[in-house]
Amino acid sequence: MELISRFVREEEGQGLVEYALIIGLIAIVAIVALTLSGGSVSKMFNSIGTTLSSAAS
Repeated sequence: MELISRFVREEEGQGLVEYALIIGLIAIVAIVALTLSGGSVSKMFNSIGTTLSSAAS
């Protein structure tokens, strides 16, 4: 019983876990945002490439 109560009271590593959760959440948000906007970003770069190619000709 003492082991369980000591485990509950200890806070070592708590900050590391919180930072890991925050980084994981940021990564998920970034992946979703890039997935949803991926098509429009690709179209934009293709348009820029076409414009640059025709300007260089």
